[in-house]
Amino acid sequence: MAFGTATAPYELRFDAGRICLDLLATTHPVERLDCVEVLRAWITGSGLVPPGTPLTHIEGSWLVAFRELRGHTSQLVRGWLSPGVRPYDLALARVNELARTAPPAPRAVRGHDGALVRQLAGPPECAALLGAVARDTVELLTDPVARAGLRQCEGDNCSIVYLDTSRGRRRRWCSSEVCGNRERVARHRRRAALARV
Repeated sequence: MAFGTATAPYELRFDAGRICLDLLATTHPVERLDCVEVLRAWITGSGLVPPGTPLTHIEGSWLVAFRELRGHTSQLVRGWLSPGVRPYDLALARVNELARTAPPAPRAVRGHDGALVRQLAGPPECAALLGAVARDTVELLTDPVARAGLRQCEGDNCSIVYLDTSRGRRRRWCSSEVCGNRERVARHRRRAALARV
């Protein structure tokens, strides 16, 4: 999803395989959660709320809370991926505390064309949305099968962590189109340079 100003365009990514990992991706390659408008776009793009949900009540304190959760989640996920390093107790306690808050309750309502669509019973509260992301973190890290699929992108200078659900679990990059393509281009250039020598 492209989002940004005329002077600072960038993309929000939603391809890491889990909402909590998509939140971690908001730091790559630079800080993306730098204003309330971007947080609104991320909340909608991540699927935490149905499309069209009004998010006008979001304020700067939400941005701080989402960044804090992102930091704790990063410590836990990256701690799991690093041999010999175990998750941080403070981060684990905070994520568990946030996960207790119930996420916003969706309900089915008739849309303009008569089809059933998801809609929230009321405006989403910050604690509930944080709770949904924290719960996703807890579910990811306590599910041995999902946890075994956690991967760090092998692309140069890429810090994205993703869930490898590929056949044979041999995926190497966060995105074949982004980091995978860069690697293929770099490999081609190396071969071409060697051929010229």
